[in-house]
Amino acid sequence: QTRSLLGVFEEDAAAISNYINQLFQAMHRIYDAQNELSAATHLTSKLLKEYEKQRFPLGGDDEVMTSTLQQFAKVIDELSSCHAVLSTQLADAMMFPITQFKERDLKEILTLKEVFQIASNDHDAAITRYSRLSKRRENEKIKAEVTEDVYTSRKKQHQTMMHYFCALNTLQYKKKISLLEPLLGYMQAQISFFKMGSENLTEQLEEFLTNIGTSVQNVRREMDCEVENMQQTIEDLEVASDPLYLPDPDPTKFPAHRNLTRKAGYLNARNKTGLVSSSWERQFYFTQGGNLMSQARGDVAGGLVMDIDNCSVMAVDCEDRRYCFQITSFDGKKSSILQAESKKDYEEWICTINNISKQIYLSENPEEIAARVNQSALEAVTPSPSFQQRHESMRPAVQSRPPAARTSSTGSLGSDSAALSALSLDSLVAPDTPIQFDIISPVSEDLPGQAKSSGQSGRRTNPFGESGGSKPETEDSILHQLFIVRFLGSMEVKSDESPDVVYETMRQILAARAIHNVFRMTESHLLVTCDCLKLIDPQTQVTRLRFPLPNVVLYATHQENKRLFGFVLRTSGGRAESRQTSICYIFESNNEGEKICDSVGLAKQIAFHAELDRKASEKQKEIDRVKEKQQKELNKQKQIEKDLEEQSRLIAASSRSNQSSAEGQFVVLSSSQSEDSDLGDDRKKKRESE
Repeated sequence: QTRSLLGVFEEDAAAISNYINQLFQAMHRIYDAQNELSAATHLTSKLLKEYEKQRFPLGGDDEVMTSTLQQFAKVIDELSSCHAVLSTQLADAMMFPITQFKERDLKEILTLKEVFQIASNDHDAAITRYSRLSKRRENEKIKAEVTEDVYTSRKKQHQTMMHYFCALNTLQYKKKISLLEPLLGYMQAQISFFKMGSENLTEQLEEFLTNIGTSVQNVRREMDCEVENMQQTIEDLEVASDPLYLPDPDPTKFPAHRNLTRKAGYLNARNKTGLVSSSWERQFYFTQGGNLMSQARGDVAGGLVMDIDNCSVMAVDCEDRRYCFQITSFDGKKSSILQAESKKDYEEWICTINNISKQIYLSENPEEIAARVNQSALEAVTPSPSFQQRHESMRPAVQSRPPAARTSSTGSLGSDSAALSALSLDSLVAPDTPIQFDIISPVSEDLPGQAKSSGQSGRRTNPFGESGGSKPETEDSILHQLFIVRFLGSMEVKSDESPDVVYETMRQILAARAIHNVFRMTESHLLVTCDCLKLIDPQTQVTRLRFPLPNVVLYATHQENKRLFGFVLRTSGGRAESRQTSICYIFESNNEGEKICDSVGLAKQIAFHAELDRKASEKQKEIDRVKEKQQKELNKQKQIEKDLEEQSRLIAASSRSNQSSAEGQFVVLSSSQSEDSDLGDDRKKKRESE
């Protein structure tokens, strides 16, 4: 009965422990939530106090809002203090009793249960040993020890059992206390909190909250009214702006304003990226006094494009784009080609720049003066063929400037080194690009043009053009300059429009030679002609490599070590690839890097002028062929006229018998012949005029 009753008490203690753990977790959540609420309320009050220190771009100095928020911050700060007091009271009155019961009383029951179980097991073991004593041989010493063991274990079990039973009986009372004390503390803490809140929320605060609520309703009504007005404005603008959505509106409905002295809008600017290639960039342009400014998206201010005082502006035909015009500075050193979006903008930009170039904007009434020069602005809209032809004829000369005008002895075909100065090194030379330290180009086997030159590499070449039997291919070249160079290496590059490519290739090749301990260099003679660059073996006079001069698009010397120089060779891909590749070759000379670059630049100039002469000669030959063809047609026409006259005489001689009819026929025939001869004379005069 005792052990059965003990089992019931132990089951009840386990149920109490489980329930108290759940209740403890729930109350702990209340306590944590109260602490979080107190911290969040304090943070809110702090942020409201810092509102006056904020600098909102559109806020301005709203003193009413600042004072209102300060009042709210004061009230919320008082509430935060109340929440902090509530948190302290919950910790003392609610969490402490239930924690004590959970950590002290329930753990005591578990400990006594374990001790009672151990004492019971020891008693059972002592009884078992006592029962095994023999009745035949009695050893008084063993019997005394066993008897003492039974006595001790039985006494220990009895004492432990009494304490354990007492704790189980007491647990029934502690259970009630542990449930009621935390709840009593929670309710007292809440009552105290609400009393403090009632004292803080006075009638004056209630009046303040009522006024704020009224203000919020007024602001909401104003917002609804403003939204309604904006919606109506949007609808009106959509109806009125529908024709303007077209990129090129009808000029009859939206005529161009030709009296403007200020203009702003988006334009496409042409940027040259090579000899014949270019790119277009869309930016916002605007005039500011006598300056044309541009501003990229994201920039905080515009930058100067050109001084348009006394400039010239002309409509031009540019590639396959419409509405293009060119602005040229007063000294002719700077020009810019821009594209407008529509014909209206196109005409307005030209007229506006024309007005500004005449400094009309400085007058008191610029629109009236602009109206006087409106006729000249209209004439500027029409493209001028003579200007375009002059511009096209000057374009190659600008692109093939002499190398003396460059810095650090660099040169390229139609490229501007400053335009790529901001590129990263990875955009110039790809990482992990193989480096060729031999004299053979790493892609020479894949290049059709290079394969032809390699087939000629077995032929000896006299660099000075002196040959016995055969005529060298460079004999007609007017430039022959020979330099002693040593080949350092070559590698493929990603760009060929900036001397930074050559500098970075020099750095990588010199670093690779140092890392891999490559010190051997092949010495060669570099022959510069108007057709190509040749690497010639100084011993056998065999051409090792031949670089066509038109493919050499960039050349430069090292900025500090003038013995180093290099050039970029642009070639087409192999049979499997159609893309163009650029390979940079690096050499070392005997302090002649700048001379070599100047020589290459001179060769390019000579080749360019030779090409112009060749084209002029071909054009002259074509004109001569046309004249010869016209002369043959004239001779043929004269021969036809002679044949007609001879035929008329024969007809007159054979028709004497029928004089009247023959004369009539002769008159008809002669009239047709005269008409043909008149037509022939007219055609001849027309051809001669052409």
